[in-house]
Amino acid sequence: MKKAITLYLSLAVLCIAGSCSSGGDDDSPGPTPPPPAENNNPTAVSQLIYPSSDLLCIESMIIFEWGAASDVDGDPISYILVVAEDRNFTNIVEQRTVSTTSLSITLQPGVAYYWKVTAIDNQGGESDSSATFAFFTEGVGISNHAPFSAALNAPDDEGFVSEGSVNLNWTGSDSDSGDVLTYDLFFGELDPAELIETDLSEDNYDVTVISGKTYYWKVDTTDDSGLKTIGQTWMFTVN
Repeated sequence: MKKAITLYLSLAVLCIAGSCSSGGDDDSPGPTPPPPAENNNPTAVSQLIYPSSDLLCIESMIIFEWGAASDVDGDPISYILVVAEDRNFTNIVEQRTVSTTSLSITLQPGVAYYWKVTAIDNQGGESDSSATFAFFTEGVGISNHAPFSAALNAPDDEGFVSEGSVNLNWTGSDSDSGDVLTYDLFFGELDPAELIETDLSEDNYDVTVISGKTYYWKVDTTDDSGLKTIGQTWMFTVN
């Protein structure tokens, strides 16, 4: 009989202990929440409407206008408009962020400008930059305008090429549509590069390059009135 009572009490203690350990709040972790959805960047601005490329603007107050970007996530989009006095945007004169696709800015007369637009969303996403357009603001008493700096076509700046012959290719432009342009070409392994050709009438030139070397080059543009624009320096490395 004593053994039965002892067994009964032991079972009761075990039941009470089990109920204490299993009762109350459940401290086990719940299901892991899903990670936040990855943000997609807006599309790049594909259309610069005004000022159009190589335009001579007779007014110094410019109403910049561009096409809208899109965002697959439906995020609100803003735009960063950048205006500079050089094609590689080291000398920026205006940088504005707006939620519209147009903006009025007053600039100095008689100056060549370059502009581009980047789309951003409210999650920190940023598109690639748009194309770069050049324009000129008319100056008082100016009958001829300096050409724009040459635009790079190939090879890519800071890119890589194969050993052998490489075609240096660029585009020259001038707001005076009748001007004839010529080019001075600088090329070599040092920066600043050495002048290798003058008064080129073509906008491309073949050079021979060696594997493992880095080359620098630039193009200065002159119109038939003798006005010259100094180009920016580009570089590439040979595989």
